[in-house]
Amino acid sequence: MNAASQQPGDAQQRPATGVCVVGAGSSGLAVVRWLAELGIPCRCFERQPALGGNWRYGSPASSVCRSTHLISSKRLTQYRDFPMPAEWPQYPSHALALEYLERYAHAFGLHQHIAYGTGIERVCRLPDGGWGVTPAGGQQQRFAALVIANGHNHAPRLPAWAGRFTGEGVHSGAYRTPDMLAGKRVLVVGGGNSGCDIAVESAQHASRTVLSLRRGYHLLPKFWRGVPIDVVGEAMLRWRMPLAVRRQLARLVAYLMMGDPRTLGIPKPDHKLFESHPVINSQLMYALAHGDIAVAPDVQQVDGQRITFADGRSETFDLVVYATGFEITAPFVDAQELNWRGGRPDLYLNVFHPLHDDLFVAGLIQPDSGQWGLVDRQAELIARYLHGLHAERPAATRFRDRKHARRDDLKSPVKYLDSPRHLLEVEHHSYARRLEREIQKLR
Repeated sequence: MNAASQQPGDAQQRPATGVCVVGAGSSGLAVVRWLAELGIPCRCFERQPALGGNWRYGSPASSVCRSTHLISSKRLTQYRDFPMPAEWPQYPSHALALEYLERYAHAFGLHQHIAYGTGIERVCRLPDGGWGVTPAGGQQQRFAALVIANGHNHAPRLPAWAGRFTGEGVHSGAYRTPDMLAGKRVLVVGGGNSGCDIAVESAQHASRTVLSLRRGYHLLPKFWRGVPIDVVGEAMLRWRMPLAVRRQLARLVAYLMMGDPRTLGIPKPDHKLFESHPVINSQLMYALAHGDIAVAPDVQQVDGQRITFADGRSETFDLVVYATGFEITAPFVDAQELNWRGGRPDLYLNVFHPLHDDLFVAGLIQPDSGQWGLVDRQAELIARYLHGLHAERPAATRFRDRKHARRDDLKSPVKYLDSPRHLLEVEHHSYARRLEREIQKLR
């Protein structure tokens, strides 16, 4: 029986069946699609009144600002069998991204599986097997398996500074429009893609913009001769170019298109290209060259609105934008259930609990390119694994044995920086190929 059809009061009488999916954003939608495709009963709970999660601009669940576009090209972002329209731009806006997700849900009939406006208060493992899922304000329901797909951009990570800033402060996840920057002295803290994008926008509205960088990062342009830079990189991966050669070519492209960032104040990176998430921005160098953005090192001391940097200089600011990332949290489930280690859930292939066969996490990755196609593969693998277990297929049993033993777990061809920003980093090409191999075994 589908757990979605249970009536209040049934939780203790009926067996745990079906799959609970938490979240109807880009990850949850893919999971629901593949579960439904293989005839696996499921129910998706979405706390917002509509789908889209982070891509529904203006909703409490969204951290995108008005000017947000995809940082990866549409070709390397889209789901595998649902291409974005050819007439759409290479880097669609958040509005088009949401429209794409809505089209996807309609094309695969996903709405019937989703309970909108229903957040999850608590999930817990049941003594007799399965999961007890308690919707906010509702009674516990029983499910045979649980897929957590609610994203990881909810809990802002803030720096621990000596002293207290008494001016205005906003995390990048809560930044929406440049109105709040107009005429102010703005410090943007953080050199990731969000920080650089906001700094560029601030340069057009604030009276002064300073970008504080703890370390130098490698910058890449968004296009090379009209082709999205990630598509260029994908071609090199398909041609099986060695990592060292790809690094040399990417540095050459960046230099030819933008010059040397160090001449404009960007610190020299303390790591090799691709060992951190690359900054894809074609406007930062322009703003730096025009003096619209100044670069400063890490913050050392704060005294009211006066901020002193690691090089000894100090400056007064009206507003600080913290582009410092997010903590990894899942407040509705005990951390021990997720095999939490080293600041993140320690999962087989970033998806599967190594010991339990009824708990999965979709979308808990930070790829160096688009994410939705990778999550599409994760979702299909979850569904085929559950389907194979139910049918007692040998391929599913072999996968379970590998998972339990942690055999053939991910081995990235790139060694990433040891920092909170890279806890979830994956090299998209090798990761996609690994997921595809596992899917083929279970088909």
